[in-house]
Amino acid sequence: MSCLASCCAASTCGLCSTVASGISRKSARLAYCGLFGLSLIVSWILREVGAPLLEKLPWIKSSTQTKTWYQEQAVLRVSLGNFLFFAILALIMIGVKDQNDRRDSWHHGGWTAKMVIWILLVILMFFLPNVVITVYEILSKFGAGMFLLVQVIILLDFTHSWNDAWVEKDEQKWYIALLAVSIGCYLVAFAFSGILFIWFNPSGHDCGLNVFFIVMTMVLAFSFGVIALHPAVNGSLLPASVISVYCAYVCYTGLSSEPRDYVCNGLHNKASAVSLSTLILGMLTTVLSVIYSALRAGSSTTFLSPPSSPKAGTKKPLLEGDDVEEGKETKEKEARPVSYSYSFFHLIFALASMYSAMLLSGWTSSSDSSDLVDVGWTSVWVRICTEWVTAALYVWTLVAPLIIPDREFF
Repeated sequence: MSCLASCCAASTCGLCSTVASGISRKSARLAYCGLFGLSLIVSWILREVGAPLLEKLPWIKSSTQTKTWYQEQAVLRVSLGNFLFFAILALIMIGVKDQNDRRDSWHHGGWTAKMVIWILLVILMFFLPNVVITVYEILSKFGAGMFLLVQVIILLDFTHSWNDAWVEKDEQKWYIALLAVSIGCYLVAFAFSGILFIWFNPSGHDCGLNVFFIVMTMVLAFSFGVIALHPAVNGSLLPASVISVYCAYVCYTGLSSEPRDYVCNGLHNKASAVSLSTLILGMLTTVLSVIYSALRAGSSTTFLSPPSSPKAGTKKPLLEGDDVEEGKETKEKEARPVSYSYSFFHLIFALASMYSAMLLSGWTSSSDSSDLVDVGWTSVWVRICTEWVTAALYVWTLVAPLIIPDREFF
C-alpha cells in the first residue's frame, strides 16, 4: 500500500501543479468542489479494489474481519483525510472578515500546496491504527446527520429563492409558470407515492411499517400545500410542491435501503441495481448540495453571509454624506469585506466528507453482501428521519413569522 501510495503521489504531484496554475480567485470555490468530487472517486475505487491491499497491512489486518469490513476501512480512511483537510481550513479561516486578511489569500490561492497536503493526509490515514478509524466512524454518523440537516436548509433556501425570483418579475407568464411547475411537482409527488405502494406493499404480506411511511409522506405533502396557502401564512405553492417531491424521493431511498431478504421490499430481486442507483443518486445529491452551497455562498443575503458582508442584508449604506469624498481617497486602503463565511464554507465540505463515507459504507451496518451499499435498517431510519426533519423545518419557515414576527425567515 505504501509503495502504491508513493507512486500515486509522485504521478499526481505533476498534475497538481498544472491544475493549480489554472485556478483563479473566482474559480476557487469550484476548485474545492472538484477536490471533494475527486475524494468521492478515490473512495469508490478503493472500496472496490482496496480490500486485498489493506489485508496485507499488519496494523490493519484482522483474521476475523470480512471483505465488507476492509471496504469500509478504505472508505473511512479516505474520508478521514478529506475531513481533516477541510476541518483544518475551517479552523484557520475563523474570523476572516475582509480581503486584507492574509488568510484570504490562503483560501483562494496556494493550490499546489493544498493538493499536496490533501494527498499526504489521505495517504497518512492508511498508517493509522484501527482504533482511530473506529472513533472516526462513530463521529461520522453524527457529522453525517448534521450534513443532512444542512442539505435540507440548502434545499429550503433554493426553493424560496426560486419562488422569489419568479415572483419579482411580476409578469403573468411567470405566475402561470409558477402554477404549472407547482401542479406538476405535486402530480409527480403523489404519483410516485402511489408507485411506492406497489413496490413496497406487496400483496399477501403485512407491510404496515412501509404503508405508514408512504401514507405519512402523502399526508405531509398535502399539509404543505394547505399551510402554504392559508391566508395567515405568507407562503407559496412552489416551495411546498418541491419539498413534497423531495420527501417522496427520500421516502423511496429509505424503503429501497431495506434488507434484501425483507419480504416487504418489492425490489429485493433487483437489490444490486437499486443499491447502485440509490448510491449514485445520493452521491449526485451530495455533490449538487455542495456545489450549490459553494455558488450560493457568494450571492445569498441569508446563507453563509457574515454580518460584515455587503451581501448580509444591511440597509445602511457603506458611505454617507460627507464621507463620500473621503471614501474616494481612501478606497484602495480600505478593507473590502468578504462576501461569505470561509470557515462555514469549509465546514460544509468537512461534514459532506463524513456523509459520503456513511453513504458508501451503508452507515457501517453489516450487509449480507459486500456488493450492496447503503442497505440496512440504519440507512432506512436515517432516510425516514431526514424526511420528517425536512417537513418540520419547512413548516417552521411558514409558521415562524407568525410566532416570532420580529425575525426574518428566508
